[in-house]
Amino acid sequence: MEILQLQYFRTVARLQHMTKAAEELHIAQPALSKTIARLEDDLGVPLFDRQGRKITLNAFGKAFLKKTEVALNALEEGRKEVEDLAGMEQGSISVASPVLNRLSGPLGEFLALYPHVRFRLTQAPTEELAEMLESGEADFCFTAYPVGRPGIIEEPILSEEVFLAVPPGHRLADRTSITLSEAAGESFIGYKKEHVFRKRDDALFRQAGMTPDFACEVNEPSAKAALVQAGLGVAFVGACNRSEEPPTALMVRIPITDPVCLSSYQLAWHEKRYLSKAAQKFRDFIRHYFSAGTLTEI
Repeated sequence: MEILQLQYFRTVARLQHMTKAAEELHIAQPALSKTIARLEDDLGVPLFDRQGRKITLNAFGKAFLKKTEVALNALEEGRKEVEDLAGMEQGSISVASPVLNRLSGPLGEFLALYPHVRFRLTQAPTEELAEMLESGEADFCFTAYPVGRPGIIEEPILSEEVFLAVPPGHRLADRTSITLSEAAGESFIGYKKEHVFRKRDDALFRQAGMTPDFACEVNEPSAKAALVQAGLGVAFVGACNRSEEPPTALMVRIPITDPVCLSSYQLAWHEKRYLSKAAQKFRDFIRHYFSAGTLTEI
């Protein structure tokens, strides 16, 4: 039995989908299937129930997964302790987040200060973050929504103002502030339902008593900004979108006074997981980087 088999098994068990697991592991699906089959041969029992292309972790798999987690976590913590003995420059850090653009600035500055630290950044859906912290796949998660799981510490580090963006010449473009209800009847450029910020936007519409008319739904902030500039509609934009949006002169950002439009971000980690010296240094750096608080201007 090999460590690689255990790592592959854990990923397949989490996703319960061979193709998605192969994509995440960056290997060919046939190779992954053969690895799992060899592991099952070694154990003498199947770990998954298979119905066509659908696989489901069975009772054997669930029992083995618990021990796999213990073994891999112990090895990972051992590696981190050895790295600490060798000095911080040998350390590694893993961070998972649904929103990567908010981390580009602090990550660049941190790596400029500590260029020999190995850093792994993973974009992951919000619903997978808790499992990644519990399993040790990630040292930290950076998220706009609470993880809300026992044993996971969540520290608010950034509060971002959300504006209404309109194209130049729009009827609201000269306003210094508005209530969101004043935008009722406008065509909105919004995020798709699976996007991490769609939940936030829907909550703002409910608070304003509005049912939005979506002219288009996208996944990328840059696409949303471009469509606003083209005059297709209006949209919510955050104060931190410096790295992804075109120059501010091409659209007008208007502060929203009612409802209060803020996005709060937190850094999360598991209280029982070993954090290397490099990871602790990164946590302190992130705290300091965002210590200025709410960003209200581009």
